[in-house]
Amino acid sequence: MLFELDRLTYRYEGVTAVDDLSLAIAEGSRGVLLGANGSGKSTLLRLLDGLIFGQSGAILFRGEELCEDHLLDDAFALPFRRTVGMVFQNPDVQLFNPTVFDEVAFGPLQLRWPKNEIRDRVGEILDRLRIGHLKNRIPQRLSGGEKKRVALASVLVLDPAVLLLDEPTAALDPRSQSEVIDLMVEWGGGSKSVITATHDLGHLEDIADRCYVLDGGKLVAEGRPADILVNTGLLRRTNLIHAHRHGLFRGQAT
Repeated sequence: MLFELDRLTYRYEGVTAVDDLSLAIAEGSRGVLLGANGSGKSTLLRLLDGLIFGQSGAILFRGEELCEDHLLDDAFALPFRRTVGMVFQNPDVQLFNPTVFDEVAFGPLQLRWPKNEIRDRVGEILDRLRIGHLKNRIPQRLSGGEKKRVALASVLVLDPAVLLLDEPTAALDPRSQSEVIDLMVEWGGGSKSVITATHDLGHLEDIADRCYVLDGGKLVAEGRPADILVNTGLLRRTNLIHAHRHGLFRGQAT
């Protein structure tokens, strides 16, 4: 099993963002953390990435506890950071280098890849995301959609086995959304895993083989995308659709 959560709870400033949560995510799966704003899905991604730690409960990564002590130990931390990559919803929190090329090359440089390999790999990823023409631009001066693609490129360049994505298609035009979705589907094949946090139902069946529906920091449903999408009662209760849209789902399960 890739991740196992056992009664995990995380609170900040008196607010419970993840509440006694237990779930398991399999290796090689394309899982979606589905929920409205404030449901806890972004917090859960940060917990899975080892950026924050719960006040109670536990997370196991491939059978080992994902905790602060282990991430201070290079024997655990280095393989974990090479294996798991995360793209944040707001790309500004990831972008800090002087040029787009430097931004995407930063990770491989830290891992001491050969310079020729870095140049080739960065060029390949930039072209794949249609941002090769931006390589000498300052990331902070790009449009929102361009920043998003640079942030994606800075993670994809490392070819992580586990990809964590927070609202990956937000702020992208339709063509860029389609390209990102294609990448997500491709990354989810074989032994690689993709875990996406989103509230968007439109692409759910394209990007997921398993859905985990969150509400108020709790897991309220789990299942195949097709089964979740027909459960309009669940979708309404979790604020993923509004009552006036029920006609769009007429004849489906409630």
